[in-house]
Amino acid sequence: MKKFLLLLGMVTCLIGTAACGKADQVQESQLQIDEASLINYSDQVVNALNEIVTGGMQDQYASDAVISAGISSWESAMSDLGAYNGVTDHKVEIGSDEAIVEASVSGADHNAVVTLIINDQGSLSSITVNVERSMGELMLNAALNTLMGMGTVFIILILISLLIGCFKFIPQIQEKFSKKNKQPAAVPAAAPVVAAPVEEEEETSDEELIAVIAAAIAASEGSTSTDGFVVRSIRRRSGSWKNA
Repeated sequence: MKKFLLLLGMVTCLIGTAACGKADQVQESQLQIDEASLINYSDQVVNALNEIVTGGMQDQYASDAVISAGISSWESAMSDLGAYNGVTDHKVEIGSDEAIVEASVSGADHNAVVTLIINDQGSLSSITVNVERSMGELMLNAALNTLMGMGTVFIILILISLLIGCFKFIPQIQEKFSKKNKQPAAVPAAAPVVAAPVEEEEETSDEELIAVIAAAIAASEGSTSTDGFVVRSIRRRSGSWKNA
């Protein structure tokens, strides 16, 4: 850790010295550093990142936001990178207010590119690590992402269709609740049936009928007088006479 900090301080001093030596020729905001110094600096940073992660010293750099972000990026790439084999190539771009160095890193499983951005003050402003993948891996990842997206859309559509299908049960549920809340109407009591009064028929028709029958019997017997017959009134019931 001390070695890394010492190297970082030396490179920063070199950048500052180079910028101050030519301050009378260029503006203060412009970088004045050669490509070789940037390449050497990038190699030191990459090696330091690997040593910090493999040595488990991440907590010691938690206070530095730039270094901590670079350590996290390198740690995430280690699972795809595999064993670290070293830096194989560099790409340097020096601008008026910043310098960008891309260091190609070789790994046992994949290669990666470590990008360093140095601001006009000669300090690191960004460290990122990007794993390089083959075309087949990129196509596979794209296909998986597409399938996941389509699967998510289909699941959402199925849920929406099920929800819409449940709408038809809402009126039935409302009808059941309304029937429970509705009180049954009281049934009116049946009115008592009044029996029709039986009218007494006149007894005159019965007496006449008896007299006719007695006369017929007397005529058939010849000598027998009708004086021995006593005419009695017969009370006829309603309905019995009709059945006879």
